[in-house]
Amino acid sequence: MRKLTFLVASAFVALPVLAQPVMRSSSPAGVQIQGGVDLKAKQDDTAAIAAGQDNEAKNSAGAIKGGTQIQGNTNIKSEQKNARAVAVGKDNKATNEAGVIGGK
Repeated sequence: MRKLTFLVASAFVALPVLAQPVMRSSSPAGVQIQGGVDLKAKQDDTAAIAAGQDNEAKNSAGAIKGGTQIQGNTNIKSEQKNARAVAVGKDNKATNEAGVIGGK
């Protein structure tokens, strides 16, 4: 019980730090890549916890999400260690995303 309380408290403190700007495309065709993409990702000891109604908690490393257009050569190197995503309560979401381009 103490660990869960600690994780929830840590998530509420850390969530504003995780806010990242994302590149989006107006293309309805999904992902468009013109050039080369080198994507390397690694995750260690990640956990995602969602409790309550309509919650979502996820960990993503090294992903290109829909609605993204990449022009030119792109290198993505990402690594997550001991990352946690916790969502508690109604309509809450928590996400750890390292090396993710596009999407919501």
